Amino acid sequence: MNIGTMILFREALGAPEEGMPPPSRILKGAPRFSTFNVTESDGGLTYAGEWEATPGAWRVAYEEWEFCHILKGVSLITQDGREGRRVEAGDSFVIEPGFTGTWEVIETTRKLYVIRLPRPA
Repeated sequence: MNIGTMILFREALGAPEEGMPPPSRILKGAPRFSTFNVTESDGGLTYAGEWEATPGAWRVAYEEWEFCHILKGVSLITQDGREGRRVEAGDSFVIEPGFTGTWEVIETTRKLYVIRLPRPA
């Protein structure tokens, strides 16, 4: 039996993990990430936290399901073969497995995220 808990993000934020997209995926600028992972469960298949990125653009390929809520900034997310979609503070959205395209941070963007990785076959 799994006993649930409640995690309030503002109480759980610690030091961020700093990073960047793989150099082979960067299309523009020198984007940098700060990731504050606040919880992980189900054997590492589900996790949530806050993420911030500085301006730049890179290729993305999602194998996971991700819910995002933009806290600040402006980004342009473009699915291959489609028109880009602007997201900004207050916007919430889901990116589903199989999505490929680009993520461009126009103004430093901070989001809340919940990610669900696929179960291993």
